[in-house]
This record gives sequence, structure tokens and C-alpha cells, in this order.
Amino acid sequence: MESVQRIMVVDDDPHINELVKLYLEKEGYNVECYLNGKDALNAFRGNPPHLMILDIMLPGMDGWDVCKEVRKTSEIPIIMLTAKGETFDKVLGLELGADDYIVKPFDPKELVARVKAVLRRTNPIKAFDEKVEYPNLSVNLSNYNVVYRGKTLELPPKELELLYFLAAHPNKVFTREQLLEQVWGFDYYGDSRTVDVHIKRLREKLQEQSEAWQIKTVWGVGYKFEVK
Repeated sequence: MESVQRIMVVDDDPHINELVKLYLEKEGYNVECYLNGKDALNAFRGNPPHLMILDIMLPGMDGWDVCKEVRKTSEIPIIMLTAKGETFDKVLGLELGADDYIVKPFDPKELVARVKAVLRRTNPIKAFDEKVEYPNLSVNLSNYNVVYRGKTLELPPKELELLYFLAAHPNKVFTREQLLEQVWGFDYYGDSRTVDVHIKRLREKLQEQSEAWQIKTVWGVGYKFEVK
């Protein structure tokens, strides 16, 4: 078993790569840097890291495309780097399966803190054989499998984790901020629309919600998985 966690940094600015590498190596991580998405993907397929730090604006294949390719075969945590910071970018990144994002210019110490938080959160979550079951619904976190009305439902990682978290705490009301903290594992700077987007998509996929349960909006507060 590997004792040192490996991190892949993908940014077309060699100065940012070196700065991030310096700070992460000080914390004991092994760091590999790549200047473009194609080289990073080739390296990823050969030997996947424990976490990827991925810039959006890359030459040729951009960060969105790299993220999509990685998510086809792996659930490793991905932290997106963006110089934009618009809500649209944040929501899109999370929908594509990113675990966190940080806006440039950033404090390297903050990035290190985010890396530690994401690794802390994602490693235990996969370790448990966690499963919740209700009439017509089974959510298994250990193999990222959802069965709804007898059929396997394809859900992006964050939608599945959100559904699991709510279903694992029946009838408990959570604010959007609490859901961001518990499911995404970081303070999302008040951008609670991310939660609304994921809830909306879940409801679309669970169109005929069971008489026994539903994802309910608690007006002025947040959401709960209501079991009747």
C-alpha cells in the first residue's frame, strides 16, 4: 500500500505548477506537473494519482474535457483552477464531477488546505460499504450504484452523493450551506444555487417519486428526504 499520496497538477503556466509543487511537497505529497491536458491524461491512464489539480484554460484539450475523460473511469478527487469565477463555471464544474474549485490568483496555503480537506473527505467515503434502501430505491455508496424502480440509474458522482446523504438522514432538514459542506466538503462561498441545480436534476431522474418517500423542499430552510 502506498504511504505517500500522489498529486497531479495540470496548468499551462509553469510558474503556477512549480509554486503548487513546492507547497505540496513541503506537506509530504509526491507531485507531478503537466502543461497540457493530453499529456496529463496519458500519465493518468498509466498511473492514476490520488488527486488532480486541474486548470480549466488549457491549450488544446481544456480542463472540462480532461475532467470528463477522467470521470469515465475514475472517481479520484479533482480540484479545478479557474480565473473566471462565474457561477456558471462553478456549477458546470461540479456537474462534470469536480470536487472543489479555487479561483486564481489564490493563496498556495489555501490550496494546500483544500487538498487536505478533499482527500480527508473522499478517502473515508469510499471505505465504507454504505447502502440505503427504501421502496423502489437503493443507493449504494461503496460502488456508486443506484437502483430505482428495478433499473440501474446513471448519476454523476455528486448527484449520487447528495441523494445518499439525504436518504441516509431521513426526515432531517439540511440547509443548502450544510449540504455543500457535507457533500462537497467545503464552503462554497455562498453559491447555494449549486445545491438547487443538483436537487432539480435528481427530481427529474426520480420523476415518479415513491409514495413512501420524496425529496422535499422546506421553504426558507433547505431540503429533506421525507419518509412517510
